Amino acid sequence: MALSEQEIIRRQALQELINLGIDPYPTGVFHVNASADEILTKYNPQLNNYQEVCIAGRIMSRRVMGAASFLELQDSTDRIQLYVKRDDLCPNEDKTFYNIVFKKLLDIGDIIWVKGFVFTTQMGEITIHVKELKLLAKSLRPLPIVKEKEDKVYDAFQNPEQRYRQRYLDLIVNPHVRQIFIKRTQMVNSMRNFLNLKGYLEVETPILQPLYGGAAARPFKTYHNALDTSLYLRIANELYLKRLIVGGFDGVYEFSKDFRNEGMDRFHNPEFTQMELYVAYKDYYWMMDLVEEMVEKIALDLHSSTQILVGDHVIDFKRPWKRFTMAGIIQEFTGIDISNMDETQLRHTAAHLNVEITETMGKGKIIDEIFGEKCEPYLIQPTFIMDYPIEMSPLAHKHRSKIGLVERFEAICNGKEICNAFSELNDPIDQRQRFEAQLELGRRGDEESMVLDEDFLRALEYGMPPTAGLGIGIDRLAMIMTNSPSIQEVILFPQMRPEKSQETTPSSDLEDTDIPHEWIPLLIQAGYTNREALRKANPSTLFNQLGGLRKKNKINIPMPSLDQVKQWIASC
Repeated sequence: MALSEQEIIRRQALQELINLGIDPYPTGVFHVNASADEILTKYNPQLNNYQEVCIAGRIMSRRVMGAASFLELQDSTDRIQLYVKRDDLCPNEDKTFYNIVFKKLLDIGDIIWVKGFVFTTQMGEITIHVKELKLLAKSLRPLPIVKEKEDKVYDAFQNPEQRYRQRYLDLIVNPHVRQIFIKRTQMVNSMRNFLNLKGYLEVETPILQPLYGGAAARPFKTYHNALDTSLYLRIANELYLKRLIVGGFDGVYEFSKDFRNEGMDRFHNPEFTQMELYVAYKDYYWMMDLVEEMVEKIALDLHSSTQILVGDHVIDFKRPWKRFTMAGIIQEFTGIDISNMDETQLRHTAAHLNVEITETMGKGKIIDEIFGEKCEPYLIQPTFIMDYPIEMSPLAHKHRSKIGLVERFEAICNGKEICNAFSELNDPIDQRQRFEAQLELGRRGDEESMVLDEDFLRALEYGMPPTAGLGIGIDRLAMIMTNSPSIQEVILFPQMRPEKSQETTPSSDLEDTDIPHEWIPLLIQAGYTNREALRKANPSTLFNQLGGLRKKNKINIPMPSLDQVKQWIASC
């Protein structure tokens, strides 16, 4: 790969470090007894604390002067200023470490370990006076440097394509991004603690499944050679968790990676995280109360308040949340009562409302499309939508009093679903009929229809107690809890299109010549990437090019003569 000027300089610095006997990538235990955030928060000049500090991190800026310099070091918590004196690093006559290593061979991005004491500068800035310094990792690529002047930010690393593809770089130069993922982990821990205190068991179920079920979605398909069979990455873990309820557990939950082979947008990623919970002897009304309690607790744990700023809205998770039926919310927004409509009437209604549908859609999908376009985007405060048509919910129990409906709810917040829950269907005969209806939809062309799972039906035939089930989208909830505009912001490594391959510049055939190794990067930079290109070079032109690059890059190696350059060309 062609190297930039800075990359060439840094590789030459790397070689000089090695020549000086300094390992640029040492191993070992490097004692750290404080963090930047801790020092900035707790240092007290009156107490004279932090007088023997060991800290490690990345150089983010440097002001190298004569016998004294300032660095800015960033660890996992914050940034802190370092003060470095030549005579402290080099107490003896030999000042090489400061004059050469520190001043010329260290760069922004290098990872270092320092030992020293904390003091306050005349400008009032808390600073570590460095007594010892060790290089832990040489950075061979320059960091994008974000500059601030008069409260304006310049050269910020903000391109989403670059940020998501190079998340490691995003985390370095945009420290606020780290806080998003810290909050996400805190959210998951809050949820896990809540469920554990209620006595529910965290379990693991298969990711590779012989049948995909538990949701309406297209799967990813693979093949297992040893078993000689096709397998699917799970789209949900519902059917396995309900098998465990059949097996006698009263409450089980799983934080699961699920995979759906469908479109990507700011609310969808093909690989995502769900938390699914199933509790025996409960129903969907009970589960609504639990969701309210749990999400309210999460908000309090993360923000010490039930009110959270999300975009332009302040969302309040304080209980109780508003509750509407599916038919009721559609009538609320459109003025149309769909509760007794058949498929033909629903198609006419969708056309009247300018809602786009397809011939493959049944009643459930049509209603879902109407709701998704005319209602869902406008539900900002947390709201329960309940009592869905039976066609939309093949795994939910029939409503105890309303014919044609099931006991199901979704929680909608900030215009998107954050959870889905049922009184679970435990009638094996009814479940088989629902699966068969799904097969018919599949024959009509619905690629997201469910498959018939004979083993799951067999489990139900042994008897499953009345059960309440819940699925919460962790990524979407994290979006809300961190005020993030897209799902890619809360997934460390979201799915991306393959990166366009960069042209490689072979240098191996140059390395086989008599050309000194240190000049090969400059030859490549000048455009002579192989022997063929070098053979066509004009010696005088090449000589001048190398001289210019040597000066521009401040490379401290002897300049070859014109005759030597001619010999290089001749050797090709």
